[in-house]
Amino acid sequence: MSEPAAEEPLTPEELSELQEAWAEFAEAAKGSGVNSVHACTRNGKPWQKDPAAVRNMAALLRRVRDEDTTPGTEPAT
Repeated sequence: MSEPAAEEPLTPEELSELQEAWAEFAEAAKGSGVNSVHACTRNGKPWQKDPAAVRNMAALLRRVRDEDTTPGTEPAT
């Protein structure tokens, strides 16, 4: 059985992009009512280390927050 391949360290540019994505996520999480997030990817790469995935999660949180604050969009019961 082979060992999983070691992850390549992020370049300074990749690290900067990831940090920007996490700042977007943190902003989107404010007021969303979300206390925790659990997600997985299809390619096996942790979503937390993929700027595009982090930004997608931020967009999802913004949509949830916006739907919760838009008049006439009461959750279905």
